[in-house]
Amino acid sequence: MTKVYLIRHGKTEWNLESRYQGAHGDSPLLATSYQEINLLADSLRDVRFAHAYASPLKRARVTAQKLLDRLEQPVRLTIDSRLMEFNLGKMEGMHFADVAEKWPEALHNFRHHPDQYDERVTGSESFAQVITRVGSAIKEYCRLNPAANILVVSHGAALNATINALIGTPLPHLKDRGGLSNTSTTILSTSDAEHFELECWNDTSYLHKTRLDPTDTI
Repeated sequence: MTKVYLIRHGKTEWNLESRYQGAHGDSPLLATSYQEINLLADSLRDVRFAHAYASPLKRARVTAQKLLDRLEQPVRLTIDSRLMEFNLGKMEGMHFADVAEKWPEALHNFRHHPDQYDERVTGSESFAQVITRVGSAIKEYCRLNPAANILVVSHGAALNATINALIGTPLPHLKDRGGLSNTSTTILSTSDAEHFELECWNDTSYLHKTRLDPTDTI
């Protein structure tokens, strides 16, 4: 059985400001995020990883590097552009409220009805495109590392869509589980690199927060 530990990057300045980052925006991690990455690493201390993979976007790449430094395991890190965030087109860099005012229907469907989302309105990727590229990467990692633990550091929107698709969630219901929080862990397992089971969704218990801020989750 192969287990995939899927990590959303640490919280950034634009996350805090409720701005869309997407595939081209990339703001720095908050100072507090480094401590949260250490707490994440401590929660994974007993897991031995065969390989780690990360998006090339700095917020994910730095999260992965700091995480591996803290784990103190001789784990190779591969940077893979397939793990980049959802390309959000004209929404990138904009505040959530401004996007809601300019493209209310498109934003509502992006957040709640993926099957009705028209990516042409904002010039973004489609859900199908994101699921194909990120899903193909995760399946490849599982084929290359059978019966092992794999670490993947990526982004909230891309991971949310792909994880749900891998476990067979129909497109209209991709968002039913809610969002993924910064520095969260979600775990998938597979025996054949094609069929996946969800073992853990959006765990942040190790961060010891009494409540999550709305800007923590997408």
